[in-house]
Amino acid sequence: MDEKALPGRLPERDRPWVMRTYAGHSSAAATNALFRRNLAKGQTGLSVAFDLPTQTGYDPDHELAAGEVGRVGVPVAHLGDMRALFEGIPLADMNTSMTINAPAMWLLALYGTVGEEQGAQLSRCAGTTQNDIIKEYLSRGTHIFPPAASLRLTADVVAYTLREMPRWNPVNICSYHLQEAGATPVQEVGFALSTAVAVLDAVRDSGQVPAERMGDVVQRISFFVNAGVRFVEEIAKMRAFGALWDEITRERYGVQDPKQRRFRYGVQVNSLGLTEAQPENNIQRIVLEMLGVTLSRDARARAVQLPAWNEALGLPRPWDQQWSLRMQQVLAYESDLLEYPDLFAGSHVMTALVDEIVTGARVELGTVLEMGGVVAAVETGYLKSALVASLAERRRRMESGADVVVGVNRFTETEPSPLTAAGAESVEQVDPAVEAAATASVRRWRAGRDDAAVDAALARLRADATTTANLMPATLECVRAGVTTGEWAGALRQVFGEYRAPTGLAGAAGAGGDATLVAVRERVAATARELGSGRLRLLVGKPGLDGHSNGAEQIAVRARDAGFEVVYQGIRLTAGQIVAAAVEEDVDLVGLSVLSGSHLAAVPAVLDGLRAAGRADLPVVVGGIIPAGDAKQLRAAGVARVFTPKDFALTGIIDELVTVVREANGLR
Repeated sequence: MDEKALPGRLPERDRPWVMRTYAGHSSAAATNALFRRNLAKGQTGLSVAFDLPTQTGYDPDHELAAGEVGRVGVPVAHLGDMRALFEGIPLADMNTSMTINAPAMWLLALYGTVGEEQGAQLSRCAGTTQNDIIKEYLSRGTHIFPPAASLRLTADVVAYTLREMPRWNPVNICSYHLQEAGATPVQEVGFALSTAVAVLDAVRDSGQVPAERMGDVVQRISFFVNAGVRFVEEIAKMRAFGALWDEITRERYGVQDPKQRRFRYGVQVNSLGLTEAQPENNIQRIVLEMLGVTLSRDARARAVQLPAWNEALGLPRPWDQQWSLRMQQVLAYESDLLEYPDLFAGSHVMTALVDEIVTGARVELGTVLEMGGVVAAVETGYLKSALVASLAERRRRMESGADVVVGVNRFTETEPSPLTAAGAESVEQVDPAVEAAATASVRRWRAGRDDAAVDAALARLRADATTTANLMPATLECVRAGVTTGEWAGALRQVFGEYRAPTGLAGAAGAGGDATLVAVRERVAATARELGSGRLRLLVGKPGLDGHSNGAEQIAVRARDAGFEVVYQGIRLTAGQIVAAAVEEDVDLVGLSVLSGSHLAAVPAVLDGLRAAGRADLPVVVGGIIPAGDAKQLRAAGVARVFTPKDFALTGIIDELVTVVREANGLR
């Protein structure tokens, strides 16, 4: 019998999704070499990770960039860096995704200019700029400008690509980071679609796109989603996304062509769910999470990038990324998944689960729209508070054991892992000389350009920003004149200002019925009495450019519930600002959160600042993704405690903070 003639088989296999790995580190040249190696191994698209200075609009020699250059991605400060990043890679033939948001217009202008220098027709270039600024205010923290100005930049990019780069996805609405910030499936769908509505409304209302072309805009809007280990629920979530997107684009924007209304998305599975404890378990987590976005043909991702097993430990090596790529290839090419129509069509269980998520997401979307849209929901703190509260509830379930995390809160007995036997060698190490090289490079670039052309280009950018003109032409002039990333963002900062988003702590729910919190609360109160103060005061600080604030916010909420008075000013602070706040607020303890790998630069800077301010006695603790060797260095430098992702019990951490305060003050 012909195997291909079996009942239910498709006449032709479904085409595989675009296979990517999220990559970028140290320098443009080193990242280019990594891209070439991954493409040679069968990767079919590029996904570019930029470092935090690039993402937040700073050059490598800026004060806030110290310790962050090349850490979590590649530094791109000017056209020369972009040339080096894609040297020998024909952009006309490549599908490139760039994880860039606040400066998305700038990076797209750099990319398009390099493509033209290669001889590519921009109309042939395919790829995506993430360009979802709303989730930056809620979860990742790489925003620069206020919401309204940021949406204007997004609308300008959409209008430009519609004319010049019709195969490009100008915005990638991200529910991925909402899930990492605590969103339930209902919130993830509802909040992400609220963002999509805000973007489409901004484009429509800008007057740059004729009403009859809104279908062309809709068909280039893509989504970037998260897939957790509850893969049945994730399948339902993706089917719900598709159903609601079809409904919204048809009814709100009048798009009649079903192909234009198709929900188009790429995915990275849940990096936050990867564990430092028993990291070998991350392999099966990644595989199960991949199934959530591939099993259902009608809701299948068209691009997939998988994290590596060791991302809870540090920066993955090329071999680790290869392992994740091979997972995709085995599923796509060895299994029979792509030979069948949708496996869940007609399933009563799946239909009911999809309907439940659709109903709940409609309510969330309606709530946001009644508030005046997603910008209002950001500015009032509604969305952030909802996510902080949801993440607090998720943490409570894990700490209580209601949600099992294998190797963390259950089945913790283990054999030594051969995967981590090499210690720091199990992750990629970034050479400390990278930052100095990038700093010297950007200064050479500035010295070798025509200053008059730079000044004229920046003057035009500032002038256009005060009008309603599309800012892409002025940005392209800046690229060609040799303007740097920091100068471009700095010019727009002068016009639009810089935005500090709500922290969401005020409206966040606490630990509820956590019985162990009662004893900790008594210790906090007793320690305050012994010190003769009304309440213990904790400063939670986020030094540098690391915007991943979820952990810091959860510590702040739990400490507040335990009776601490918490001082938390949000993300992106200099060491000097943290020290000043610690002194002015007369705190009893400073807690620093660093997840970008810059802890060996950021933490000593705060310690030095406290000594200079005469507060060497003030204890400092640190939390983050910190290898054991680095933790030893931090303790030797004067840090009282180092917490890593394996320290998942928040109440236990707060109890330890009380111990630190008592030790620092000579109390028994």
